[in-house]
Amino acid sequence: MNTSLLRIHKFIICLSLVLLSTSGFSQDILNKSLSDTLDNQEDKTFLELVKYDAGSFLGGMGYGLSRPAHWQGNDWLKLGGTLTGALLLYTVDEETSEFFQRQREGVPQVIREYGWYYGSPQNNYMILGAAYITSAAFKSEKWRRTSVLLLSSASTAGLIQQIAKTFTGRARPGEGRKPNDFRPFSKEGAYHSFPSGHTVLAFTNAYVLAKHFDNPWIKAGFITLGAIPPISRLWEGDHWLSDVFLSTILSIATVESIDHYLDRRYKNFHEKRPDKKISWDVRLGARGIGITGTF
Repeated sequence: MNTSLLRIHKFIICLSLVLLSTSGFSQDILNKSLSDTLDNQEDKTFLELVKYDAGSFLGGMGYGLSRPAHWQGNDWLKLGGTLTGALLLYTVDEETSEFFQRQREGVPQVIREYGWYYGSPQNNYMILGAAYITSAAFKSEKWRRTSVLLLSSASTAGLIQQIAKTFTGRARPGEGRKPNDFRPFSKEGAYHSFPSGHTVLAFTNAYVLAKHFDNPWIKAGFITLGAIPPISRLWEGDHWLSDVFLSTILSIATVESIDHYLDRRYKNFHEKRPDKKISWDVRLGARGIGITGTF
């Protein structure tokens, strides 16, 4: 792991500790936000908007991390369906990994490089930071909200995947390693297969941007672009299919959770927001498992 990436990880971990100590992971985060919405945001200064959005960013992370404590029956059913699907994929991880790696040489180099660079944390945060500063400078509430959702979701899901990597210590494909080879708390990069960081960041971004637009073709375009990095990790033999599947679900769940929180922080945007949203669900059937999206 290079130095800059390590710094990002340390920052996210330290930030999570602050959230744990200040938010208490309670429902009060959502309730309090009802009275915190800025009025007449066009009249606020750049620094006032940044201060407010920083609170939204931190609150979004706290809210997203706290959701399992507030899950109800249907949420647990979705978790059960997700884990069942992951278990089914786990049984064919070795075969699917071999299949994807055989396709690698036939994939154009530009697509392989896109898959790597788009999901890289350094590139991700530079782009998201620039997008936020631009939206705040032009006082665009819609794009500020979207930028905050991008940053908060990426940081929350990134934190979860970093902790999970350490705890699970799952071996990456290659060099004779098997899907059931685990070394928890290993510092070796060869045992950081689950979850897939590139999948988490790339699909989180794509999913957020897809929610920003109403046109179904634009939504589908972003989802397609966001799917390339996860698939590229399979081509390169860096992750198992079950890793990518669970990482994608993690991205979707995190975005949906924080998006709900931000609805209360950005009241004007919420009032103008169309009723039709994209939604995703995990479905099990007689022929297998799938992720169903509604645009």
